Amino acid sequence: MISDKIRAHHLERKALLYVRQSSAHQVLHNRESSALQYAMRDRLTALGWSEIEVIDDDLGRSAAGGVPRAGFERMVAQVCLGQVGAVCAREVSRFARNSRDWQQLIEMCRVVDTVLIDQETPLSAPARQ
Repeated sequence: MISDKIRAHHLERKALLYVRQSSAHQVLHNRESSALQYAMRDRLTALGWSEIEVIDDDLGRSAAGGVPRAGFERMVAQVCLGQVGAVCAREVSRFARNSRDWQQLIEMCRVVDTVLIDQETPLSAPARQ
């Protein structure tokens, strides 16, 4: 079942699938987690997206401290430019591990009407007031 939060204008823009694990150890030893995250591409296809970009630049990079995450930054930039209909991760907590980054992403999704999707259900950014 396709969510009523996903509209034609969302599907006309590409979807971004964000894949991340916090450490090199997790990348090497938690392969099932990686496979489940990459499998979210099938969910996006089932929801109607034909253009899906996988962003996995941040595999093995912690979001703690000042570690730069080029993939996350590229994702936020594309959302800000209005190029993205949906950002997806198996668990939305993978988008960011600190409140500032998470709030920035949610706010930008709200401004440009981009939906957030996880393994359970599409989530839309709260409506602007």
